[in-house]
Amino acid sequence: MKFRLLQFSKAFALIFILFACTENAPEIPLGEYDSGILIMNEGSFGSNDGEVYHLNPSTDELKANIFEDANARPFAGLLQDMVLENDRLYLVANTGKVEVVNPGDFSSLGSVTADLDQPRSLTVNSGKLFISDYGPYDASYATPESYIAVVNNTLGGQVSTKIPVSRKPEDLISFGKYVLVAGSEEGKVEVIDAEKSELIESIEVEGSPSRFFEANGSIYLFSPNGDELILYSFHMDNFTLATTTSYPIANATGKFAKDENGVLYILTSSGWPDYQDGIALLDILGTDIDPTWYEGSGFYGIGYDSVLDEIYVTNSNGFQGNGTVTVLGEDATEKRSFEVGRGPSGFLFR
Repeated sequence: MKFRLLQFSKAFALIFILFACTENAPEIPLGEYDSGILIMNEGSFGSNDGEVYHLNPSTDELKANIFEDANARPFAGLLQDMVLENDRLYLVANTGKVEVVNPGDFSSLGSVTADLDQPRSLTVNSGKLFISDYGPYDASYATPESYIAVVNNTLGGQVSTKIPVSRKPEDLISFGKYVLVAGSEEGKVEVIDAEKSELIESIEVEGSPSRFFEANGSIYLFSPNGDELILYSFHMDNFTLATTTSYPIANATGKFAKDENGVLYILTSSGWPDYQDGIALLDILGTDIDPTWYEGSGFYGIGYDSVLDEIYVTNSNGFQGNGTVTVLGEDATEKRSFEVGRGPSGFLFR
């Protein structure tokens, strides 16, 4: 009897503690932009008018220029990438800066505004920012001095060191204490030890490596290669190639969206002068492939809404005024469209 009473007393005490903790735990209210869709508008060259719009898909309310509204100053750059890591949103401008904002209300938390040339993307690792940068153009408009800029504070500040890498680095991804870099022009994947801020490995690949993504427990590299698309995966214990798979998808641009089942929606373009564009569908975990799933012209960005199972594709409209967004169903039917900012190029679904 004493043992049962003791058990009951302990159970009651535990319930009381858990209830007390639940009652006393402060609830953190969601910010205005912690849900919905963030639309990245690159802006036009020379005007540096890149900005972020916010869409509430439940009400179709579209709010423009949310960085400027939150901080009483324009973004003032060409917006290249939006990266959400550790409850901070990094706005990367290829005109030479990174803005760090609170993703809930877009208020400024910090920035990197010096010692950058043409930043492309970033990742956070070991309490540092690692920023891919083309570096300066030389007299022939080549970029022989590309690098990864390291900032020893996740809220920004000064560049502490620059790690030389192959020409035109694009996307980065973190794995443990390592950072992988997609070297688009020379066909390389370079590995950085984030703790030491040192380059330790270089992997030769074909095509033009552009972006990393995760699927089925693996890290993949997306590498367009003319008339085909190549996907690579890696052995992450020794940084060697695990799989190399080619698909008959021509003119992939390097921009794609992925659904939760491993289906990629890939922007394709014939380029100048015809700009015959499209969206190819590729199921990397199955067998489905459709190089002409959706066709058009002027496509510039793409995203996937996993809540409503919809594909968002942007059109730059030749940078003659504002761009537009068209929303597609999974059967490629057009559901609605709306106008956004100049050069819409990407999305962040929250």
